Amino acid sequence: MTKAPVLTPRADDFPRWYQDLITKAELADNGPVRGTMVIRPYGYGLWERMQAEMDARIKETGTQNAYFPLLIPESYLAKEADHVEGFAPELAVVTHGGGKELEEPAVVRPTSEMIVNEYFSKWVQSHRDLPLLINQWANVVRWELRPRLFLRTSEFLWQEGHTAHATYEEARAFAARIHRRVYEDFMLNVLAMDVVPGRKTVRERFAGAINTLTLEGMMGDGKALQMATSHELGQNFAKAFNTRYLSKEGRQELVWQTSWGSTTRMIGALVMMHGDDDGLRVPPRLAQIQAVVLAIKGEEAVLATVRELADRLKAAGVRVHVDDRTDVPFGRRAVDWELKGVPVRIEIGPRDLENGTAMLARRIPGGKEPVALDALAGLLPGILEEDQATLLRQSRERRESRTTEVSTFEEAVEAATAGGWARIPWAALGEEGESKLADHAVTVRCLVAEDGSVPDADDAPGNVAVVARAY
Repeated sequence: MTKAPVLTPRADDFPRWYQDLITKAELADNGPVRGTMVIRPYGYGLWERMQAEMDARIKETGTQNAYFPLLIPESYLAKEADHVEGFAPELAVVTHGGGKELEEPAVVRPTSEMIVNEYFSKWVQSHRDLPLLINQWANVVRWELRPRLFLRTSEFLWQEGHTAHATYEEARAFAARIHRRVYEDFMLNVLAMDVVPGRKTVRERFAGAINTLTLEGMMGDGKALQMATSHELGQNFAKAFNTRYLSKEGRQELVWQTSWGSTTRMIGALVMMHGDDDGLRVPPRLAQIQAVVLAIKGEEAVLATVRELADRLKAAGVRVHVDDRTDVPFGRRAVDWELKGVPVRIEIGPRDLENGTAMLARRIPGGKEPVALDALAGLLPGILEEDQATLLRQSRERRESRTTEVSTFEEAVEAATAGGWARIPWAALGEEGESKLADHAVTVRCLVAEDGSVPDADDAPGNVAVVARAY
């Protein structure tokens, strides 16, 4: 009798596979309120590593971390019309507190432009106060009608950056710097995710922004996922909150602003981009556990060797976990670590000790082979880098092989509905064609220049629209 697979095969039911993996790899559970989630320790460990890597990159730009309140007076939202209109359907509003009806309802933050600008208007007085560069790590609430763990939840974790600058040029350059040097660098070099940097169309840009820069990734089923965004806010919020500074010339001027964010959605992307029918495959540079050393039997000599090897690997700069739970069947433990996507398993039993070897199992390319115990500390750092590069290459190859160059609306829809992406000249699609894509559950993910760079304008000559179905 054929043994049932641990996970639903991706080819049979990709959404069910995704849900199975999140549950069985112990990443998250559904919360008690519809649309919320409980992030389990292994899933939260991935987020902590993402935080650490991005926080370092954010701070390199001169940005400092701060914290702003979760509850925002409802009146703040009304100050920027486009912004409140864009978020109105997703708002959660607190009307009672302390057993009484509040004099003014408070909105649970869907994003913090409103409250940040209330304080920017107090903190910015002179050109000497600029640029003002603030980031916060927080949670936000956007009431989600069709929740899916990590991808769309009513509450999620994120970082949101907010900055104020003296000129349009400075703000624009800073938004672009965050887009490429923080987000794209992190996704390529840590998450091993091939992403397309581009510019959102007017229809798709952030509510209240004059330009939105995005990074789009292709998931294992060919759909797109928006990974992170960086927005030029122009002076829209500065006008609404009267955020002005005294220039060097002695004039009162409005500031120019940016905001930018990335979320726990990246954990969902990690699953869908790198996962396979056996579970997660975590990029080594991201993994909180890069190598797990397993004792196959509970003999003292085996346990001593396992711990000694773990110490040598740690000294070589490898993040290691020792699994000496010999009261749990070895096969079950091996499957659990495979589900969790730990890049390397090192298995040691009595027979291995006799041979002076360990069994090395590599999660990303697959396969197992015996390796001399004394050689592992020298080999492992290079192996981890090889596997990091393999994931990025596979990600890029998937996108390139499933992206079709087209010239008509009909061809774009056909490519997108067949499980891939289409690239179509923006001049051939235009805003009218973009509106019609919605009838087929397809969207323009971003605009790119012919050479793959980010366009300077929505209508720049040669702009190409990247079209796909998306999460």
